[in-house]
Amino acid sequence: MYAQFANGVQVTVGDQSVTLRSNGMLDHTSPYFGAGHPLYEAPHAGMVINPNTISEQNYEFQVPTTPGYANPSDTPMSPIGMAVNGVAIFDQYAAMQQPLTFEIESFDRFNGHPAPRGEYHYHLEPLWLTATSRSRLVGVLLDGFRVYGPDDSGGQVPTDLDACHGHVSATVDFPLGMYHYHANETAPYIAGCFRGTLGTAG
Repeated sequence: MYAQFANGVQVTVGDQSVTLRSNGMLDHTSPYFGAGHPLYEAPHAGMVINPNTISEQNYEFQVPTTPGYANPSDTPMSPIGMAVNGVAIFDQYAAMQQPLTFEIESFDRFNGHPAPRGEYHYHLEPLWLTATSRSRLVGVLLDGFRVYGPDDSGGQVPTDLDACHGHVSATVDFPLGMYHYHANETAPYIAGCFRGTLGTAG
């Protein structure tokens, strides 16, 4: 599964934890690169640009090698996971734990934008990644459970997601079934809570 992480993501698999290192830089176009950058593109119609610009980060996430269930826990106002292209995944809230409402207007066409310190991130389904398959692996959260696109492995949108936005079923990578989350454009978008024992993000 971790072989699908690319775009310079360094993966070190240990007995107890997997370490993911990334500079957080996206591999697709965005208006937040600024004019003159090779990956710059003009804002799409209706987009409201926020004042932040993309900058490199120094992420080091450690997630359980073998995820295990725990009492559901709240997601923080910081990265909750990493996408397969090394971009940070954030939760369903804007600043000050406010619902994502007007902030969605600042998302580029792939559903990402940068935070004040330049951390480009996704709150919703990363459309750059799911363009190849709506059931593909999108990333992993800090509890080690995987995130997939909006469809299950049979090409259907699951109807049995729990409060954390996950369920147990077969996936492309785990045909015998496992607990995992689904990213889509319906709240809580990626994960409403952590269903497993947490690793660390730095």
